[in-house]
Amino acid sequence: MTTHDVSRKPNHLSGQTSPYLLQHLYNPVDWYPWGPEALAKAKAEGKPIFVSIGYAACHWCHVMEHESFENPEIAALLNASFVAIKVDREERPDLDEIYMTAVQMMTGQGGWPLNVFLTPDGKPFFGGK
Repeated sequence: MTTHDVSRKPNHLSGQTSPYLLQHLYNPVDWYPWGPEALAKAKAEGKPIFVSIGYAACHWCHVMEHESFENPEIAALLNASFVAIKVDREERPDLDEIYMTAVQMMTGQGGWPLNVFLTPDGKPFFGGK
């Protein structure tokens, strides 16, 4: 089971209702929910977007959180180089379908957690599970 450092300042997932998004609330990754704020930030700063899609009951999503998204060095790299967006596939099946299709076309496989890199204007250029 994942542990959360609640002494850490919450990221931009505060106020979300998804259990999956709230699971990542205290990650050192400065997660944003999918929406105009994150997309505008990427465009304004000219930064690519890192989208991570999963769901609360996904075992490997929890493993990735623990091994990657709770790691301060990985979080620092993501925060400096990307606008990081966390998506609950159960709340946004539309986004999951779009980016799963893109990753399957790029790699020939898919699954969760699904991680995809987008240009600042939202076009996928790399991804994997």
